[in-house]
Amino acid sequence: MQEFINNVSRFPRFLITVTLGIFFFLFDQLKPLLDRPATAIALVTFVIAAFIFITFTLQAMLGLSPV
Repeated sequence: MQEFINNVSRFPRFLITVTLGIFFFLFDQLKPLLDRPATAIALVTFVIAAFIFITFTLQAMLGLSPV
C-alpha cells in the first residue's frame, strides 16, 4: 500500500514538470517574434484575444453569465 501512495504522490510533480516544460518550449519558440515591434504587438494581441475567448467560452459553458 505504501508503494501505491508513493506512486500516486508523484503525479502532481510530474504534471507540474510537464506543464512548465510546455510553457518554456513555447516561450522559447515565440521569443524571436518579440524582437520586432510589429510581430511583438501582433503576438501580444493574439495572446490577449485567446485569453478573452477562452474566458468567454468557459463562462458560457458553465452558465456563469446570462445568455
